[in-house]
Amino acid sequence: MTRTTRSSRVRTARLRTTGAAAIALAAALVLVGCTSADGSLAQQYGKGSTQNYISGTGAVTEVAVDKRTDPIDFTAKSMDGDELSAKAMRGDVVVINFWYAGCPPCRAEAGHLNAVQDEFADDDVHFIGVNVRDEAGTAKAFERKFGVHYPTVLDARTGTMQLALSGEIAPNAVPTTIVLDKQGRVAARVLGAVDGPSILKTLVDDELTGKAS
Repeated sequence: MTRTTRSSRVRTARLRTTGAAAIALAAALVLVGCTSADGSLAQQYGKGSTQNYISGTGAVTEVAVDKRTDPIDFTAKSMDGDELSAKAMRGDVVVINFWYAGCPPCRAEAGHLNAVQDEFADDDVHFIGVNVRDEAGTAKAFERKFGVHYPTVLDARTGTMQLALSGEIAPNAVPTTIVLDKQGRVAARVLGAVDGPSILKTLVDDELTGKAS
């Protein structure tokens, strides 16, 4: 697939939000989950339900550069004990993927996320996984099975990462992938499974090279 084709696919999904529209898109997150038409995801995570995962092609929302709001701020520990700080990543592009092990589309998209990470391994791009439900043993087993090498934050008990996105274009379902620009602002969201590497690669590359409009 050519660069032009990838870009055109992304542009057709572009939604130029205003500040009011961004607020309208955001969900109010309560600790470990967000609300949806079917009720609290936090409650469903606790019960082991997967009814609110989104399968199939992810819906892409991009925020125009001149409509982006304040930088996201978070400090969290990865499963390996490393501190992950939004401020320390300023100047780089950050990709945040919200997932949990029992989510079928999370498993389906894992290889695509790995491929995009590999594509930008030598660039100023950080990938962070945010597990919204599992304990360490389950999350680590998933990472071993699917070859995930970027850091994961266990967010089920604290909701730190979910709350950090609550005032922006929020992770309203699982899986969700959010791209932060070099200033730490929300630049794009893929709501649902990343069904191939091309769109996410384009989103990341646009932020890395300054081509985003």
